[in-house]
Amino acid sequence: MAKRHNSHLNLGEALNEFIQKNKLQKGIDKVDARDAWAKLMGNGVNNYTTNVELRNETLFVSLSSSVLRQELSMGTSKIITMLNEELGKDLIKKLVLR
Repeated sequence: MAKRHNSHLNLGEALNEFIQKNKLQKGIDKVDARDAWAKLMGNGVNNYTTNVELRNETLFVSLSSSVLRQELSMGTSKIITMLNEELGKDLIKKLVLR
């Protein structure tokens, strides 16, 4: 049975403690990266996006349009910067467009 704390915690602190204790941060980062991609790229790019996956510090994005892939590959550093700003931390170091 889990230990019970006698002191009062606010909800945010309790959730952060739960996330750290159960090592859930990587999974949350993966979901956050997928959501940030969808939000920043908009419907035009999302219609051609088939998969977004974060592995370690690399974001893998599968696109169904080779023309769009070529166009986005010219601005990968700007896309990485925008995604990291949206996430609020320096989570993505490399972007691979497939």
